[in-house]
This record gives sequence, structure tokens and C-alpha cells, in this order.
Amino acid sequence: MTAPTAISEITARISSLQAQITRLSPPAGRSGGPSASAFAAALAQQTGTTAAATTDAGSGDGAGSTDGSAVVADAKKYLGIPYVWGGESRSGMDCSGLVQRTFGDLGVHLPRTAAEQQQVGTPVSSLADARPGDLLFFGSPAYHVAIYAGDGKLIESPEPGKSVHVTDVYQTPTSIRRVALPATASTDVSVNAAGKTSAELTAAGIDSAVARYANAFAAAEQAHGLPSGLLAAVAQQESGGNPNAVSGAGAEGLMQLMPSTAAGLGVNAFDPQQAIQAAAKILHRNLKHFGGSVELALAAYNAGSGAVDKYGGVPPYQETQNYVRSITAMLSAGG
Repeated sequence: MTAPTAISEITARISSLQAQITRLSPPAGRSGGPSASAFAAALAQQTGTTAAATTDAGSGDGAGSTDGSAVVADAKKYLGIPYVWGGESRSGMDCSGLVQRTFGDLGVHLPRTAAEQQQVGTPVSSLADARPGDLLFFGSPAYHVAIYAGDGKLIESPEPGKSVHVTDVYQTPTSIRRVALPATASTDVSVNAAGKTSAELTAAGIDSAVARYANAFAAAEQAHGLPSGLLAAVAQQESGGNPNAVSGAGAEGLMQLMPSTAAGLGVNAFDPQQAIQAAAKILHRNLKHFGGSVELALAAYNAGSGAVDKYGGVPPYQETQNYVRSITAMLSAGG
């Protein structure tokens, strides 16, 4: 390479980098320059290096864990929450609100919009190289963002009339980014990371129709801090694994949610994934209310918290007493 050629190429690269930085600068009238992570992303694209995400998307050294299992587990806590444009709470959230809330739970502050989030973290070359927890962006600048759940699935809050759900990756992302987590994030989501496998559930006497949801049970138990195997035992008692079951009292789906309960949680009782997450939320709430007592949490799931409060324990209803006895026996059999 001759000296003039080398100088020309270096000048061209500097010009390209300057143009990229200018594009990332805020519009006129907004204070502040591009964030450190955005600058790092631009630099990485021009120099072939990688940019590290930080716990503040704008400061820090980027050191941390890239294990995205914690991201997926945390995002699943919000399954069933309805889409609300600009929302970022349990009453409703949009796509970037879901992403910001999930990473916020794990100690990482991300910008608010999908287009801004598209500049954070390190680039991933293709979907084949994506890992669970990576962010999938659609459009440039991005108009939509989702969380990669692995195995060709994503978690998203897509549009009005829909809710946070898991679905197949339905189109090729425009770009993919990997955001580093604080070193402790992957262990902070739950005390119950393993869960019961399908084989372990069937060995404990759970029907195969129920055990096929083993992964969903484990994820929900992990996200909500429930005893391992609890959700499978409840599903066994409630529906025997039939996601289309409807009781004489009107309870619906795999976890036998009353229509009013499902509506209050913003879920479709006949969608097993949503029903499992809803049941996990209810049981988590019951456990908290009753001081960690599994028996009372189950009794409240069957008869309502009011009845348990009224009697100061498992209500004297034969159905409820049999219900609690049966499920606790299954839990004992499963270890």
C-alpha cells in the first residue's frame, strides 16, 4: 500500500465515523450529546471492534454478564399484560416499554424508544448467532423491538389489541444487539432456576398431558419464586392437562381461571403460556399474603383469599380440603 493510498483510506474512515456520530447526536433543541454506548456502537461499526453495554447505557465500563437467561425469565413475568402505547407498567406496555422494564428489573437502564435502544450494546451478526436475551430490532431506525427467547422464539408487546406474548420469530430482524448485565443479574431473578423436567414430573405421578408444559412451569416458577413442581401439581388437579377445559362453575383452561380473574390479569385463559403465568402470579400473591404457607396459598387459589381469611386456615369445605390434600401429596411425591 502506498503512503497516499493509506492516508486517503484513513481520511475516508474518519469522515465516515464523524458522519455516524453526527447521525447519533440529538435533534436541535435537545440538550446533551450522544450517549457513551451510542458512541461506542458507532465506533465499533467503523473500526470492527465491539462496543460494550453498560449498566447505565451511557456510563460505566460495560463489565458484566451476558447470560440472557435472566432477561428471558424476567420478561416472562409480564406475559399477558396488554399493549399500551407509551406504557411501561403492569397496567400496559409497548414494545420498548417491555424491554426497558425488563432490563431495569435486572439493573440496566436502557433508553425509552426502540430506535434509541437499537444503539445500545454490541451487534450480533445474524439470528443464527443470537442468544436468549438478545434484542431483535425491526426497521432502521427501529419501529419495533422484541426479546429473543431462543429456539426461534421471541417475546414482544406487538400492537394495540394484543398483549405480551411468546411467538415465533416471524421475520428477519433488521439488527440484533446484545446488552451486558451486571455480574449478579443472572442469579437475582429467582431461587428456583432448575424446575422439574418432564421426566421428573411424570415420575412423580403427573400426567404426560401436564408434563409437556414442564418448561413453561419451570420458567414461571423461576420468575415468581414458587416451589418447584407446584404449578404442574395445580394443573394436574385443575384440568388434567386439558387447555380447553371448562368447569361447571365456568373456570377455564389449563389452570382453570375464572373469566373475571383472567380479564383482570389481561390474559387468555385458554392460552397455556398465559394461563401458567397468571396462575404463578396468583400463587405468588397468595404465598406472600399467607406468610409463605403453600397449603393456605392453594386453599385461596381454590376457594378465594376471603374464605381463608374468614376461617383463619383452610376453609371447612370438602372440595377445598381435598384439593389442598391432593396437591400437597403430589408435591411430596415429587420431592
